[in-house]
Order: sequence, then structure tokens, then C-alpha cells
Amino acid sequence: MSEPQIVWLPDPAAVARSQTAAFRSWLAADRGVIVADYDALWRWSVADLAGFWGALADFAAVRFHTAPQRVLTDEPMPGTRWFPGATLNYAEHALAPGPGKNDNDLAVIFRREDGVRDQLSFGLVRQRVAAARSALASLGVRRGDRVAALVPNSPDTLVAFLGTASLGAIWSSCSPDFGTRAVADRFTQLSPTVLIAVDGYLYGGKRFDIRSTVDALREQLPSLRATVLVPYLDSDATLDATLRWDDLLSAHPDAELAFEAVDFDHPLWVLYSSGTTGLPKGIVHGHGGIVLEHLKALALQADLGPGQRFFWFTTTGWMMWNYLVSGLLVGATIVLYDGSPVHPDVDALWRLAAEERVSYFGTSAPFIQSCRKAGLRPGAELDLTALRAVGSTGAPLPPEGFRWISSEIGSGVQICSVSGGTDLCAAFLCAAPDVPVWEGEISCRALGAAVVALDEAGGEVIDDVGELVITKPMPSMPVSFWNDPDGTRLREAYFSTYPDLWRHGDWIKITPRGSCVIYGRSDATLNRGGVRMGTAEFYAVVESLDEVLDSLVIDTSGPGTGVREGELLCFLVLAAGVSLADVEPRLRAELRRGLSPRHVPNRFIVIDDVPRTLNGKKCEVPVKKILAGMDPRRALSSGALRNPDSIRSFGDWASHD
Repeated sequence: MSEPQIVWLPDPAAVARSQTAAFRSWLAADRGVIVADYDALWRWSVADLAGFWGALADFAAVRFHTAPQRVLTDEPMPGTRWFPGATLNYAEHALAPGPGKNDNDLAVIFRREDGVRDQLSFGLVRQRVAAARSALASLGVRRGDRVAALVPNSPDTLVAFLGTASLGAIWSSCSPDFGTRAVADRFTQLSPTVLIAVDGYLYGGKRFDIRSTVDALREQLPSLRATVLVPYLDSDATLDATLRWDDLLSAHPDAELAFEAVDFDHPLWVLYSSGTTGLPKGIVHGHGGIVLEHLKALALQADLGPGQRFFWFTTTGWMMWNYLVSGLLVGATIVLYDGSPVHPDVDALWRLAAEERVSYFGTSAPFIQSCRKAGLRPGAELDLTALRAVGSTGAPLPPEGFRWISSEIGSGVQICSVSGGTDLCAAFLCAAPDVPVWEGEISCRALGAAVVALDEAGGEVIDDVGELVITKPMPSMPVSFWNDPDGTRLREAYFSTYPDLWRHGDWIKITPRGSCVIYGRSDATLNRGGVRMGTAEFYAVVESLDEVLDSLVIDTSGPGTGVREGELLCFLVLAAGVSLADVEPRLRAELRRGLSPRHVPNRFIVIDDVPRTLNGKKCEVPVKKILAGMDPRRALSSGALRNPDSIRSFGDWASHD
């Protein structure tokens, strides 16, 4: 196949000013490491892990309270120890004065869908975090205790998190639109000391009071010493037997900001797997691993720093919130948004980008696709001259998404398609200031991320599709799973297929150029007549039609797969007024032409909604199990779904087919 079109080229002047260029120059001068370009830098970073991560810690001036004995131990994954003997604190790196972080420098811009706006300087953030730290300590929160938070993406949430981290306590958050069961499935595992919760939230122009959820949740958390209510919708909101957030902060006006020095791998936060089957796994990340990984990702890969405004649309229930707030580590201004991304219309976030002079705009591939299908032209209708990069994650961005950004946002805007996971709270495939962007491809592998594609025999392949495997440890790999004392569950999750190698569960192709393409989950592969293909390729064709709003493809090949065993089924969500007869002939022709005759579905079925996890992932594997006859209640937990009613139609369809 011919090389795809280049849709963005680095500007030599911008590259020379980039932090990646500064790092390469520093390496040459300080360490005698000469790397001519990004590819050479990446190869050195994975060949000499100790050299790379040790150099990064020095270059980024990581604030160790106690110096490390070495960079890493030689134990195979899992079990590698990073910077043994070192102590530090994440919150100190976010808040300590430095370039772009003086008292009057802008730290946070907050926007809510109803027009509420606020902004905080670094000085004000430090003042509020000092008060929050003192308030939490007065409630008995100590190093290692858990603070659970049912909160939106707001300044109060940021302050509460940093106050928690400054004490060496452990943070865990859920978005307030999660149902009671979904929240309880997560927080009850942690036995938290304090629960912080809002009175309600806004979404799509509607207001939702969640105080009954907070009440129900408290009953399931006997470990609580206090529940703190943040009046978010109503400044006069109350709830029996709770403390008010603003009263707590005002009671500590002169508190001093301090940072508990903790071990490098001391737990910083607990994130969660999707929980589609059983309880969500609590994924524990350490202070040091996140500091190093996010400094690398934001400074070197994204080229963010003082004077830049960093936005990513996210909620507190998705790892991208944790990634977004780490913008403070590099002295960037973080832009927080709470509400629907399409309220009052699909232009809402692009208007925010124009009004707030956003430098780096992060979103999801489905959002880009929805903008394309809606015919939006933000670059022509809004002042986006401050925008230099658009980030996309959550699903593979198809080629037409790249073309839309280039034509309708601006050809000078870098398209930063990235892929990673909650597991590492990081992207291991990403962009870089000095690497081109090829249409439909992720530009490069991240520095320090030894990503390869392995074939069925376990051999490394280039320019062919294989299992995405990480062959060497990364600092932000989980410290542990919560309640997994001997590491059994963690090993089963990532290391059972290839001993000592991390199998991520995605299909990937790595090109000779070093760019990458993700083809979807490897456990949802379409295997038709011996031709294996990732679901992302299928969706790229089907969802390129404006009439198709969403889709789900299921390959029922294999023994015991139940309904019409061996069939390829495509479930479609169609635009209003569109019938299956309107689109089926075109879909069949496009799939035959774009993929292969083997990948034309046996049947197309119209549905109301595609089941998605709380983080927006399509539930391909659980649906396949349901179609094979498994009770939907066993196939996945309804509390793990954004739209739990959507799953019922598959069980009904299977039983009546």
C-alpha cells in the first residue's frame, strides 16, 4: 500500500523552540548522548531505561526530598522498582513556584455549560490547597487514608485532590452522573475516611440533585469519619450530618502549605477498570511514576509549558481528568469544563476554545466524528488562532477525522491522536513536536515506551498487525491493584499471555516510519475466512456514512457462539428519518470495496443505542457473550454502563431470533 498523505509537518522554528529540542541539547551537553532526531531519541530511551528516566528526572528538576539509590531495579515485570529510596510529593510538583507558576500567573480557567466562569491564579490555588489540607487533617485524614469524591470537573475538585495528595492520602473520584451502584462498586473497596460530594450536577440544560445518592452511598461506607458537601448547584444546599466544604476552608484561613514526603511508589490515586464483568479493578498509581510520566508526556510529547492553555474534555471518572490536571506540573494553565460537550449545540466546546484562547484542545474521536457529520466549520467561523494542537483519544481516529481537523480547524494545527490506557494513566502512542502526522495514523511511540507488535508465534512484526505488547517497564505502570496483596490479579490482567511482557489487549500495526495504527481490541477481532481484522477498521467504513450515528460489529465465529453461529452481525444506530433500506446497499458496497467481501455482514440490525462503558468504550465482548446465550447480568455489570437500558435489546434479540 502507498504511504498515507502527510496532513501536518513540523515547523522548523517551532521545533527549535520546543522542549524536546531543549532536552536533546541538554542530553548532548550534560550526558554526552547524541540523538539526531525523534526516532533516535526514542530508540535510546527504550534501550537505556535508566539513562533516559534518570536524565528526565534531572532535566525536569524533579524535587526529591530523599535522593534515589538508583533509577530502577532489574526485576522483570511486574515487580520492577523505580527510584528506590527516593521520596517526593506530586502536589509539590503541581504547586511549587517556578516558571509560569508565580502567584499572579493563571493556573485554572473554569467554564460550566450554564455560563458560570471562574479563574484562579497559582497563588490562590496554593492558598486554597493549604486550607483544604488543614481541613482534611482536622477530619483525621492521614498518610495512606483514602478520600473518595463524587464530584465534577471543577476548581473545588482540583483543590480537594491536591490537598489530599499533599498529605500523602489517596484520592479516588467518580463523576456525579454515575449511579449509586456504580459509585458503591468502586468506593466500598477502599474503605475511605472522608467522602466529598456535590449536591448535584448539570448536563444538557438539566439540573440533577444527587443528595439521595450521597445518602445511600454513606450507608455503604461504614469507614467514613465525615462527609463533606460541596454546594455546586445551590449555594444554600444542605444535607443532614454533613460538613459544608466552604465552611471547612474558611475555618483554616491562615494554614501553611506543606507536602508530606512519600516513597516514590506511595499510592497517589486509585483509578478503575471499566467493570464490565464483576467489580471494577482498583488500579493504584504512585506519586513518582505519575510525576515522571506526566512531565514527559506534557513537556516533551505535547510541548506544553508556561503561557500555554491546556484543555481536555473529560469527567472525573476518566483518566484524562488526572492527565489534564497534571498540566500544572509544567506550568500550563489548565482549562476545566463541566457539562455536556454539545450543549446548547455542537459548537459549544469550539466556542470555549476560541474565547479562552486554548493552545491544546483535547477531545475524543467520536466527538470529532460528530462534528464532521454535523458539518461544523469552527476554523472559518471562530477565532482559533491560539490553537496549535488537537488531541484525540478514547477510540481510533479514522482518516476522515484527520481530514476534517485539517480542513475545518486549520492545516497548521497538529493532530495529536494518542492511545494508552487507564492502566498506566498515560499514552504510550502519541505525537511529538518534531514528527509529522500521517492521515489515519498515530505519529510515534512515546519516549520510554517499548511498544512492539507480536504475531501469533510471539515474533515481532513491522508493517503488519499484531498484539500490542510493552516489552520493558514504565514508571506509571500500576503499583498494584487494590486488594490484590500478592499481585495475582495484576499478573493475570497483563502478564499471563507473554511472561514478563505487558499484553495490552489491542491490535496494532507499527509502520516502517515508526507511526502506528490501532485496530481495536484483540479480543473482539473479526476473523472471517482466516482474514483477521480489527473492529476499528470496520467502524471507520460504516461510520463514515453521515446516516450512521453509531455501530457495533460482532463476529460470532467459533464454537459455542450461539445465535447464527459463524455470522458477522452489524448493529446500527441511524439518524432520524433514515431507514435500513436507505443505507444497507451502500454499506455493503463500501465494506466490500474498503475491507473485503468476507467482511460484509450477514445481517444489519437497527438498534436504539450502542452499549458503552462509563468511559465511553463500546461493549463488544460482553455483547458477544450475550448473543452466545449468557445471561446479560453475568456478561457485564449494568453499573459499568453509561446507558444500561441499551444492553437489554441484545438479550431480547438473541432469545427471539
